[in-house]
Amino acid sequence: MFDFSFLDLDEYDLFGAFWMTVQLTVASAIGSLIWGTLLAAMRVSPVPVMRAFGAVYVNIVRNIPLTIVIVACAQVLAFRLEITLGAGDDIDTRNFRLAVLGLVAYTSTFVCEALRSGINTVPVGQAEAARALGLSFSQVLRLIVLPQAYRAVVAPLANVLIALTKNTTVAIAIGVVEAAFLMNVMIENEARPLEIGVIFAAGFVLLTLPTGLLLGRLARRLAVKR
Repeated sequence: MFDFSFLDLDEYDLFGAFWMTVQLTVASAIGSLIWGTLLAAMRVSPVPVMRAFGAVYVNIVRNIPLTIVIVACAQVLAFRLEITLGAGDDIDTRNFRLAVLGLVAYTSTFVCEALRSGINTVPVGQAEAARALGLSFSQVLRLIVLPQAYRAVVAPLANVLIALTKNTTVAIAIGVVEAAFLMNVMIENEARPLEIGVIFAAGFVLLTLPTGLLLGRLARRLAVKR
């Protein structure tokens, strides 16, 4: 049914394209976890200004299409403000950093909301007892609340990671040579959209399915028993 004889790995760097997708995913996942955790802390903070900032940021950014976020990073930071986010003028490296920034800015909002739901599962009495012992808000959050919250939201964070892996295809909008970029090139050159679509769909299944299975198993092992 499918004829893959046209596929020439010497001509098309299929593994390199998916490796770029993996790099985008890993870098963006780390950044999103850090920034999403800070946003979640702001949203439950006793300081009104921080709560307001976290709420406004999350509600605005998560409702903007990811393509617009990434293109805005490129157009505003790189071309208007000439901010390249690091040393070196190589356009591929610059576009990679800008794509990661856009993915982090967008994905962290979903990490924040997942973590906030996990924070709400922690009994209020534990935080109150910790405060009664003299711990500050940041200490209560770091030592008492967040460890339990992370355990409670492994499965939702796994879904965010899978979505992030698929969202890396949007980086094509600013010329990052990842899987979607190569797929477009191959379709234009070979005119085999069905076979090429099957190849790249299988590639993303191989990236996301093990992630979902492993993190789903981890979620069951780490689930907090109530």
